[in-house]
Amino acid sequence: MSSSPSPASASSAQDGAAVTVIGLGPMGRALSAAFLAAGVRTTVWNRTPGRDGELVAAGAVSAASAEEAVAASPLTVVCLVNYDATDSVLRREAVTRALKGRTLVNLSADTPERARDTGRWADEHGIGYLDGAIMTPTPTIGHPEGVFLYSGPEALYAEHRPVLDALSGTHTHLGEEIARAAAFDIALLDIFWTSMAGYVHALAVARAEGISPTELAPFAQGIGAILPPLFQEWAEDVERGDYSGEGNPITSGISTMAHVVHASEAHGIEANVMRSIEGLARRTAALGHGTEGFTRVVEVLGRR
Repeated sequence: MSSSPSPASASSAQDGAAVTVIGLGPMGRALSAAFLAAGVRTTVWNRTPGRDGELVAAGAVSAASAEEAVAASPLTVVCLVNYDATDSVLRREAVTRALKGRTLVNLSADTPERARDTGRWADEHGIGYLDGAIMTPTPTIGHPEGVFLYSGPEALYAEHRPVLDALSGTHTHLGEEIARAAAFDIALLDIFWTSMAGYVHALAVARAEGISPTELAPFAQGIGAILPPLFQEWAEDVERGDYSGEGNPITSGISTMAHVVHASEAHGIEANVMRSIEGLARRTAALGHGTEGFTRVVEVLGRR
């Protein structure tokens, strides 16, 4: 696994470098703008016409078709909503033919299995393929805060890294197994959405108790601040298989989970997510792990 930040200047792009961007939603437009700002010759195409006006004004070339777009550059970056969308564009015969001998970097989001399927398709058609993921929001593109993940052939990644550097931020090659980036993406999105679901639920409970969202927010940030060291500690705990409950056994956690459920439902607020977590914790304790830590749940979740 290799990770390094990109230079924050246009000099990161090679002289005469060229890239095609397919997909001009907010993220695709941000990617295109970053390439242009770094001096990379950028060709753009979108399924729905009319989204390239500002990019063309900034120097982008607007392709008349997807096959014309991919033929314009040795490297194509695609960023669409999912792999159904990318398949509908890239697996058309003319586009697939135009991609042969070129490199495709897929920054769309989907599952690891879809990444593997796309990798097989690319191999069958002589297309160099890197799967990828963008882990930060649109405003970070072209700035040091951006985070990009890639997987696939390391030599291919090294070949095109100078152009990808034009996007600035931190770029990490996670390995040659094509679905590694998608797997990281899914795991990290799991953290994000379950965390945000917990936060909005907490805002609802707090408001029902007369606490305004802005009153709660500073204390919520305090909870957030204790999480990074726990992420590392729990990861090491699971990797060793210790599941230590010293200081905070799972039975203690069950009690606090039940409090959240009861307080929520007393106000008519759904507590399905916390009920599910509580049920999982109780099941883990019932299997004889009540004195262990919450990390033991990893093994219970993986049971068939």
